[in-house]
Amino acid sequence: MSPVAVAAPAPPLWRQLQQVARLVQGVEAGRSLTAQLEAVEPGLRPGVQALSFHALRWLGLARALRRQLAPRQPPPLVDALLCTALGLLAADGPLPYPPFTLVDQAVEAAKRERTLRAQAAFVNGCLRRFLRDREALMQAVQGNPVARWNHPRWWIERLQRDHPDQWMAVLAAAQQPAPLVLRVNTRRSTVAAFCQRLEDAGIDARALGGAAVWLPTPVPVSAIPGFAEGCASVQSAAAQLAGPLLLSRLENPAPRVLDACAAPGGKTAHLLELCPAAHVTALEIDAARSRRIADNLARLGLEAEIRVANAADVPGWWRGERFDAILLDAPCSASGIVSRHPDVRWLRRDSDIAQLAAAQDRLLQALWPLLRPGGHLLYCTCSVFRQEGEQRVAAFAANNTDVGLLPSPGHLLPAAGGGAVSLGDNGGRDDGFYYALLHKRTD
Repeated sequence: MSPVAVAAPAPPLWRQLQQVARLVQGVEAGRSLTAQLEAVEPGLRPGVQALSFHALRWLGLARALRRQLAPRQPPPLVDALLCTALGLLAADGPLPYPPFTLVDQAVEAAKRERTLRAQAAFVNGCLRRFLRDREALMQAVQGNPVARWNHPRWWIERLQRDHPDQWMAVLAAAQQPAPLVLRVNTRRSTVAAFCQRLEDAGIDARALGGAAVWLPTPVPVSAIPGFAEGCASVQSAAAQLAGPLLLSRLENPAPRVLDACAAPGGKTAHLLELCPAAHVTALEIDAARSRRIADNLARLGLEAEIRVANAADVPGWWRGERFDAILLDAPCSASGIVSRHPDVRWLRRDSDIAQLAAAQDRLLQALWPLLRPGGHLLYCTCSVFRQEGEQRVAAFAANNTDVGLLPSPGHLLPAAGGGAVSLGDNGGRDDGFYYALLHKRTD
């Protein structure tokens, strides 16, 4: 008789809170949450990821409340544990755990951590005072915009300037968990057939247009029928606009295409799914991330030429070919995908935007000569800041007489409402993006 597999018990909440506090402390010190999560042991990771996302979404409010409770900043890890617990206790909406359970387990987390043990009573006092005086404490921080919107002040002010009518909706959308959107591999299935396959498996699925399918109730990719066999990929609806935009006006049925900043390979794969005859060169500066491109393409049954190179260092990788189309998904602030990466808002600084804009300018100038006359370059960023979008393209077009601007979406803004995603005017797009399609004039 074969043994019956027994599911491992969930790790205790205090242990998860210890780990979340370390991750929050790491973000405060400038370390990416994604990179930190990769080092968390697998048994802890799902719960820790969910709690850390929640804590970081409400970190602005938590910091303000901690200052009310303890004006003198405690040691970094104590501060991170307090802010983690306060973010979980003070957030809008249902709590992941009953309040007294959260307080008890946060104190237990301090007691069981050697470097925190002496601060356990302090943590207990602060959190129990919050439960007792919650209304007065929340009222005390009401006028603080960082506490109200859970973004740095400079970020809020930049959004107010860039999008005076939509800035509140953009900030509210960042507080929503990101929806799960798939891209159907149309070389292996139709959207209708794939949706039916999901429905047959008991998974609610809704087509959004193109190859995009939204799952209102997210499930692990391991539970998605056909995912391992390459029938679909995870990709936001906004990101899925890139391939059709770039390829829609090309006359060559077998174009030579450059994906200049390609990792993790989602847009590379989409280009090949849309145009199987295309010869796609995918560049990625990081060797480890370039392997992710190869892995994703292999799962989907697709092939591209992958080169590990800095796209801006053209002499280091270019072999003299001219491209019919170039996709430049430029490195940016990631300010449009904060719902997926809640640490981004706390990692960025206002001065970063000008530095990123300069790098975007360098990439545009470096790659434009590689485009054949009559070809198209699609410039995009996952940013909602105009300095990384329309201002870059306007400056580039003003300094290059052979640049023609073709119809394209421009700035796409995330919208809050309807649960995790808005399917109204936002067309199901869940991320903020900027798109500009450039034509290289022949005259």
